[in-house]
Amino acid sequence: MLVFLDTEFTDFVQIDLISIGLVTEDGREFYAERNDYHREDCSSFVVAEVLPLLNRVPGAKCSSAHLSFRLREWFASLEKSVTVAFDYTSDWELLADALQGERLTDLPANLSEKLFIDHEVLSDAKFREAYENSFEPNWPRHHALADARALRNGYMSWVLNSNLTPK
Repeated sequence: MLVFLDTEFTDFVQIDLISIGLVTEDGREFYAERNDYHREDCSSFVVAEVLPLLNRVPGAKCSSAHLSFRLREWFASLEKSVTVAFDYTSDWELLADALQGERLTDLPANLSEKLFIDHEVLSDAKFREAYENSFEPNWPRHHALADARALRNGYMSWVLNSNLTPK
């Protein structure tokens, strides 16, 4: 089963997770926002474009420690082997860090593979069309859940139009 991932984070130097969105190929979703990141570590871009999009999902706020628990619980609810798909390497690294928490435990047993969606796929016309059409006024770009949904929609459109089987 493919799970599409997007994260929002403080900046490229002092990188710290702010929010995370995950969407399965069949549409199940996970979204959380950390309440213990440091706003002062955020770039001006994040302050202007990302932070105003927070607080849209009831119950999303949690600490870093609780996020690890919630993520593990969500992955455990997925009955199949999971391949996490992402288009930015730091998204994977932030997910892995969040899953491992402070105890540096193993990743969930059903998390078997990762799939980096590369430039060839991202630049495909059918991918771009489905990706761009995913955003709505209430779910704009730079919201982790909206971006994960768009990544899913773009990738599934690319697979369909390429006559491929999802990885």
